[in-house]
Amino acid sequence: MVKTRPGVIELFERTRRAGIADTGRRALRRLSERMDVESLDFPLLTEDIADSARMRARAGIEGHRGAGPLTVGWVCTPPKPGSGGHTTLFRMVEALEAAGHRCVIFLYDRHGGDLTRHAAVVREYWPAMKAEIRDATMGLAGADAYVASSWESAHVVAARATGQAALLYFIQDYEPFFHPHGTLYALAEDSYRFGFRNIALGELVSRHLTAAGVEHAVAPFGCDTDVYHLLGGAAPRSGVVYYTKPGSDRRGYLLGRLALEEFHSRHPEVPVHLYGDAVDDWTIPVVQHHRLSPTELNRLYNRTLAGLAISFTNITLVAEEMLAAGALPVVTEVPYARDVLPNPNVVWSPSTPGALADALSRAVEQSADVGSRALIAGSVRQGWGAAQAVVASEIAAAVMGRSADSAMLPAPGQS
Repeated sequence: MVKTRPGVIELFERTRRAGIADTGRRALRRLSERMDVESLDFPLLTEDIADSARMRARAGIEGHRGAGPLTVGWVCTPPKPGSGGHTTLFRMVEALEAAGHRCVIFLYDRHGGDLTRHAAVVREYWPAMKAEIRDATMGLAGADAYVASSWESAHVVAARATGQAALLYFIQDYEPFFHPHGTLYALAEDSYRFGFRNIALGELVSRHLTAAGVEHAVAPFGCDTDVYHLLGGAAPRSGVVYYTKPGSDRRGYLLGRLALEEFHSRHPEVPVHLYGDAVDDWTIPVVQHHRLSPTELNRLYNRTLAGLAISFTNITLVAEEMLAAGALPVVTEVPYARDVLPNPNVVWSPSTPGALADALSRAVEQSADVGSRALIAGSVRQGWGAAQAVVASEIAAAVMGRSADSAMLPAPGQS
């Protein structure tokens, strides 16, 4: 009689109970652990890890030149199509370009990806930005100021910037919260101690920086109302919408999925629209849109009644963009979130599947008329001009060594 090893029996029983897909995922996880696949996700080269305890007291030299057109370097990771963080950053770049200044985008890819391919993505999806594009791993030189845009790029700026350039940090989120409390959390937290001139996007980031003792200016949120707005002659609305991002836990993908499953059990007649990263194994009927351009997304928001806008860190831009198109966003309650989005039309919810399903049901059942939709759309912030002005004045102040109020850059169209 042939004896079967206990491990084989256990594997057979697990496969019978959970299915071949679950067993396959477990096998892949064990293999990835043995091969240390996670090390590939570490976002920095070892030589680009900066340390505030080993840095001089003040990073960069502010006030090293007078007025006139500037060269500003913006350091970021290569963007994916539709990246919200890159879109906000590139809006700031466009404002500097409109004011007559030269901008250079330094893309940092620690895996040495093809710069031509990365640049093609930038040119296709952000065509209004004309900045030169360079490889950050080839060095940072030749600019009057460098602006970091994430904790990783802050380390790169601290490690690689040369000359007397002023160093700034456009902080779009409190990024230690992106990671478990470990190495990446500590490196992200340390980036706020590099002595850069810091600019926080919105009150949530500002509150966390204040609690950490970090000096900063505040740039307010905006909404791109040139793209997101009510469309005339639209058909009657139906359905709810959700942006899917399974690889980012701070966007609460599983939470949103569970909430929509419960919502569907109550409202099976209401279509559920998904866009974003492809996910095809939902247990409820969904309409998959996958990746949409901003114009296509505005059309979808104009067809729907409400949607989920989940974030456990800074407010997602999705919330106000839905409002601009007349749809009601259900937004998760996190500390200081209401300070960022003080809009009476937001439907706030605790971060549980049941509470989100309840809130989404309320939003759908409100069924606002056409006049109310116009009021909802009119309640949003108009454009990003206020944020662009803060960022521009802070860069000028850093380069010219003045207060931000007295160092304003020329308005768009002037030089």
